[in-house]
Amino acid sequence: MTNLELQKMAVKIREGILTSVHSAKCGHPGGSLSAADILTYLYFEEMNIDPEQPKMKDRDRFVLSKGHNAPGYYSALANRGFFPVGALETLRHIGSFLQGHPDMKHIPGVDMSSGSLGQGLSAATGMALAAKLDNKSYRVYCMCGDGECEEGQIWEAAMFAGHRKLDNLTVIVDNNNLQIDGTLAEVCSPDPIGEKFSAFRFHVIHIDGNDFDQIRSAFEEAKQVKDMPTAIIAHTVKGKGISYMENQAGWHGKAPNDEEYKVAMEELEKAGAQLC
Repeated sequence: MTNLELQKMAVKIREGILTSVHSAKCGHPGGSLSAADILTYLYFEEMNIDPEQPKMKDRDRFVLSKGHNAPGYYSALANRGFFPVGALETLRHIGSFLQGHPDMKHIPGVDMSSGSLGQGLSAATGMALAAKLDNKSYRVYCMCGDGECEEGQIWEAAMFAGHRKLDNLTVIVDNNNLQIDGTLAEVCSPDPIGEKFSAFRFHVIHIDGNDFDQIRSAFEEAKQVKDMPTAIIAHTVKGKGISYMENQAGWHGKAPNDEEYKVAMEELEKAGAQLC
């Protein structure tokens, strides 16, 4: 897809995020919106996947380590064709297969159940090692939150991945500088995140994670790296695309009311129209 096509799709994915969280009256819009462009690129350009064969053996794998950002993940999966977009309106409803956190047993396209912060990178590292041991060519992608990088298990997994030279593993850190209780600096800053990954023998790339030129360049670079995993530190804007949500920690885990939802959808509709 061209960058323009990716931008249009990112608007649709953001619409899905807002619709699902508004319908559920709960959920996590802020980080889902900041990561929407990365998710768009992964699912519509980068990964070898097939919605008709969600368990295809040689598919690329994706683990959403920051599992509370499921609304963004589900919107990407739905728009990619893994299940109907209309199902997004059932997020967190009783009887819905779209739970508050990703569930690999019931949601097509989900490779790993997640939600307990810090654990997803360990699972992704195991998948990458399995590919190496089985002489498979598939790649593994894992998205972590910057606040999540305060978890020690992230660094245990990073140490293992670097030691094993897992060049088929790409970690993306959604570095929007806000977590549930405030800024990283106020809570327990994991900075400098890039230097930490570098110390564990990762190839590190810093990008504007809401810019498709830089996103494309980073993933292309990652595929050329040999004998070491890659960490893409994606500097993003929490709540990206919705004016009143941008850079506001309060929108980490709060659903918009009816009026706020209307304003948000109008902004996204305008953004989409400007791309046409």
